[in-house]
Amino acid sequence: MQPFYRLFIFLLSAYIVCSCSSDEEKPEYTLRFGHIVNEDNTWHKAAIKFKEEVEKKSFGRIEVKIYPNEQLGKEMDMITGILSGSVDLLITAESLENWSLPLAIFCATPYAIRDSEHLRKVAGGPIGKEIEKHIEDVAGLKPIAWFERGARNLTTNVPITHPNDLNNLIIRVPNVSLFVSTWSAMGAKPTPMAFSEIFTALQQSTIHGQENPFSHIRNAGLYEVQKYVNLTEHVKGWAYVVLGKKQFDKLPEELQKVVLEAAEMMQEYEHGLFLEQEGLDREYLQAKGMQFVEVDKEAFQSFASKAVERNFNAQQKEMYKRIQAIK
Repeated sequence: MQPFYRLFIFLLSAYIVCSCSSDEEKPEYTLRFGHIVNEDNTWHKAAIKFKEEVEKKSFGRIEVKIYPNEQLGKEMDMITGILSGSVDLLITAESLENWSLPLAIFCATPYAIRDSEHLRKVAGGPIGKEIEKHIEDVAGLKPIAWFERGARNLTTNVPITHPNDLNNLIIRVPNVSLFVSTWSAMGAKPTPMAFSEIFTALQQSTIHGQENPFSHIRNAGLYEVQKYVNLTEHVKGWAYVVLGKKQFDKLPEELQKVVLEAAEMMQEYEHGLFLEQEGLDREYLQAKGMQFVEVDKEAFQSFASKAVERNFNAQQKEMYKRIQAIK
């Protein structure tokens, strides 16, 4: 019996060692990272970069799970999820305005940002820091990175060159009051709708057009249901990667540092992807048969700027002037 006893002791010891090893390897923290786009988008690729860096730098103490394509819910649902604790990280922008965050609208204010250089000076400068602090203090959402977004352009099945051409065209917009007011002022009928619902709504002619960057038009396959990209370029903006402040504060200081360092690397990585992808997305849409239409931007800007002025409060107007003054 002695050999069997020794075998039993050996197997028991091996089981205990494996169990202990398994416990040691189990992550102490899990971060659920949601976004609205598919796996081909630069946002998703940047999220993967963040996951890799966090898990490596934390030596496995933090696990990051990524959920693309609205798997954790629509954007507004995910923001609520962060506040309730069912989601931890999200890529979002102007929708934050709905959480009593009036300064968040500058992520996507029509014709406020001139070009990429101007955007970097705003989002990456003192004004950007003010907006980030505003979001964190008021909503409990901590911006840890920002991504430049391609210019938003109007897509339709009839060419549009001037606001007068809109003529009550039903246009899908995000659930943001300024977008509704701006497109109404330009003569369209704006309809707030979740991103994931756009394709079917266009297919069924519930709406006649929508506005998004090239990347979103491509990733959602909208070239199958829209003929024209009207180059309004009415919004040049950015998106934030936000982490729940409560979730961040629960992390030990050394892991907070890991998350912030990984976020910085993610931001730089995404910026490099964006610069390359913007041109590729336009070429792809053209290859799919979409026609690009030059528009009277001065006319669009004139209508839009008046709508912005009418809708902004004193605090927003003051920041709007500061943004435009940056050279």
